[in-house]
Amino acid sequence: MTATSAAPAKNPRGRQLAALNPLEQLKAGHLPRRLVQLYLGLILYGVSMGLMVQGNLGLDPWDVLHSGITEHVNLSFGTVAIIVSFLVLLAWIPLKQWPGLGTISNAIVIGLVVDLTIALVDRPDALWVRIVFMTAGIVVNALAGAMYIGAQLGPGPRDGMMTGLVRRTGRSVRLVRTSIEVTVLAVGWLLGGVVGIGTVAYALAIGPLVHVLLPLFTVRLELGEARK
Repeated sequence: MTATSAAPAKNPRGRQLAALNPLEQLKAGHLPRRLVQLYLGLILYGVSMGLMVQGNLGLDPWDVLHSGITEHVNLSFGTVAIIVSFLVLLAWIPLKQWPGLGTISNAIVIGLVVDLTIALVDRPDALWVRIVFMTAGIVVNALAGAMYIGAQLGPGPRDGMMTGLVRRTGRSVRLVRTSIEVTVLAVGWLLGGVVGIGTVAYALAIGPLVHVLLPLFTVRLELGEARK
């Protein structure tokens, strides 16, 4: 989903992710429900990241980058995630994309919540508990992603950069996403970020999980009203 005008993205079970500009997103109906779903999704996303950090069995590619950066600066994990989000948003300028409410909220809320989760949840010693943290983190991450994407109030900074590059270059989503994630994973690993079985599990599970969950949380919009 992008914040620019384009053909709507097909979604399983007949649902669609509409391509709307930021104003159209706010005018597309069901706003109270979509706002609740957006912010609940972002909060759960931050919690899922915190669980994976505390599980210490490996992170998703972007979080490997965040954890690698924290090895070299005196900043919290969440603060680094927020800074990286706004740096990524700078890449939207040449891509001629406009951030929506969900985009800016994504950049801020997730970082705040992941720091709160890390502060409140101790890192366990027992391996089985760490595996539970990792597994719960992946499942909750997929649920949270489906919720905030399905609210259709603007993509996250990283997803928006990916879809913008797809639109600009004409390359496939798979190629662009893989190229971005391999790059950030490599840079994060070189900086000392946490790579492990959780990184592999996330890569294998997140796509199928979101594929199943996204149709359940995609809100049908009133597109006629939005474009008046």
